[in-house]
Amino acid sequence: MENLITIENGERAPNTFSQEEYAIRLSRLRHLMVEQNLDAVVFTSYQNINYYSDFLFCHFGRFYALVVTHATATSVSANIDGGQPWRRTYGNNLIYTDWERDNYFRAIQQLAPTGGRVGIEQDNLTVTNLGKMIGALPNTELVDIAPKTMALRMIKSDEEIEHIKHGAQVADIGGVACVAAITEDVPEYEVALASTGAMVREIAARFPNAELMDTWTWFQSGINTDGAHNPLTSRRVQKGDILSLNCFPMIAGYYTALERTLFLDHASDEHLRLWNVNVEVHERGLELIKPGARCCDIAHELNEIYKAHDLLQYRTFGYGHSFGVLSHYYGREAGLELREDIETVLEPNMVVSMEPMIMLPEGMPGSGGYREHDILVVTEDGADNITCFPYGPDHNIVVG
Repeated sequence: MENLITIENGERAPNTFSQEEYAIRLSRLRHLMVEQNLDAVVFTSYQNINYYSDFLFCHFGRFYALVVTHATATSVSANIDGGQPWRRTYGNNLIYTDWERDNYFRAIQQLAPTGGRVGIEQDNLTVTNLGKMIGALPNTELVDIAPKTMALRMIKSDEEIEHIKHGAQVADIGGVACVAAITEDVPEYEVALASTGAMVREIAARFPNAELMDTWTWFQSGINTDGAHNPLTSRRVQKGDILSLNCFPMIAGYYTALERTLFLDHASDEHLRLWNVNVEVHERGLELIKPGARCCDIAHELNEIYKAHDLLQYRTFGYGHSFGVLSHYYGREAGLELREDIETVLEPNMVVSMEPMIMLPEGMPGSGGYREHDILVVTEDGADNITCFPYGPDHNIVVG
């Protein structure tokens, strides 16, 4: 068997964005390569491979890459995927077979020049694979390009923003389906299935050429609301339960989210008090997102509201993060998170969430996790909130 092959099977699929969009992304990357005196870049992460080529791979124990030189861009995929990577890649595709160990690195060796300087994503390579990369590219200086390419992705194009807006609208549709499915004694997974089904159908209608993958819902109830990423269970919802709605459309590698606190039938006085405090933080956070604001300053100011209510110790994570090419299993722009240790200044065309959360443990009055989540596009003079689903006690005590 051959070690490296090509499979150009069928017709190319329409890309998620225009040809001009991908050309601009690669042009900006190549400008960075000139600045850094790089002969090539070898991307290995989901986010950068998808961002520059429109190909979102399925790992399943194999490795993938996108090798960009000053003249070409070529995805590297496994033979098990057939012609799908070629159909989806903006650029070329090279396949490695399984018949000899480390054919993946032979593909990179064929595409990336030996000698000189080659950019890599150091935060994405295991120690083992870094060693094999060094072996595949002898006499080559490997340069970590991950932080600088992350910065390039933080500013969204107009096409990206329009795409993210579609995702936010789909999330709102999932939220409506979620609420409609909530009744006493319904298990969490049944509510989530209704929401996810509604979102997948809407994505299929809006993006008929897209691959339909990874859209999901976390619907949490009672004690299961204590973590933002707690998976579904068979727990059945009871009247008076605190509930957490989390709708996550995935469209061509782009994640959006809708997260809301709800109650079934009624909420206790202490639950209402805590919920309203979190809403206060959320609304102030929405006001603070604007160009020129530093991520850390937003976090510090919102901390003061929790502190005034003696609730800061129950805050569980930062106040928001960047949107774009990201998912629950691959990266996001870590330099654009609303946390005390991030000094990034917000700029127009950045897209960030506002999502305050507090969690009071079981046994305390008002126990449970409270979280609201909106997505905002930073503009020249403020920010546009692209999430429309209502929040707070006036809207989200569900009668069921």
